[in-house]
Amino acid sequence: MAHPSVVEQPAPVPPAPAAAPPHPSIWQRVLRRVRTPRRPILIAELALLGAAYGVYSMIRNAVPENQTRAIASSFDIWRAEQNLNIDFELWLNHTVHAAEWLAVAMSYFYAIMHFAVTGAVLVWLFWRHPGRYRAARTALAFTTGLALFGYFLYPLAPPRLLPGGLFHDTVAIHETWGSVTSGDLQSLTNQYAAMPSMHAGWSMWCGIAIVMFARHRLLRVLGVLYPLLTLVVITGTANHYVLDAVGGYIALSAGFALQRLLHGRSVRSFTQHVPAVT
Repeated sequence: MAHPSVVEQPAPVPPAPAAAPPHPSIWQRVLRRVRTPRRPILIAELALLGAAYGVYSMIRNAVPENQTRAIASSFDIWRAEQNLNIDFELWLNHTVHAAEWLAVAMSYFYAIMHFAVTGAVLVWLFWRHPGRYRAARTALAFTTGLALFGYFLYPLAPPRLLPGGLFHDTVAIHETWGSVTSGDLQSLTNQYAAMPSMHAGWSMWCGIAIVMFARHRLLRVLGVLYPLLTLVVITGTANHYVLDAVGGYIALSAGFALQRLLHGRSVRSFTQHVPAVT
């Protein structure tokens, strides 16, 4: 009986070598480095913040001071607020002016707290939340940079500079020390860079950071109250309209959105601590 023929099996084909991963582009490497959490370095941060604010101030003050257009825009803003029934600045300003102690307190709040509180929150984030500091600082930087477009595109006189003396310039009347918006120091800053209000934008940034990351309830309450008090102060001292503050909040929202686009996640999603750079 014949044996069935043996069918030869083909030799196994060795698997093809795995394709090498594509070499990341320069942009991908930069983006990966930017998005990698790292502990901030104090000297580098001080130099960066100082340089950034210096450039911001230089550009802000270089915006042409178109007085005619700025005053016309100021009246437009006020009329828009009247149509929206949110024009409480005149009443608040006269109420503040009637109480000297309140006018002085608000004037010093306006001149000092804008920098003091923002600086304190930055220091607090740096030491207590280093893993979140860079993202939060980036959102603030984007917000401040975006404000420059408003100063260029929409020069606006604050209420205190409207002709006719309808509003009281409390900072100038009470000769508030440390303010560059009135008196002999007003030539050092652009008086018509009022939209958007960075007093409003920075204070809201401080409030959001405190509410998100502070552990104590009292601090979180202060985080809510500070931007609200700032809004009262900037309108009560006739330095801004309510809509200037709205512009500041819009710039802040865009700043957080750009930060998320850059880092790939929100500020809140970062962890509190990161390992030291080796």
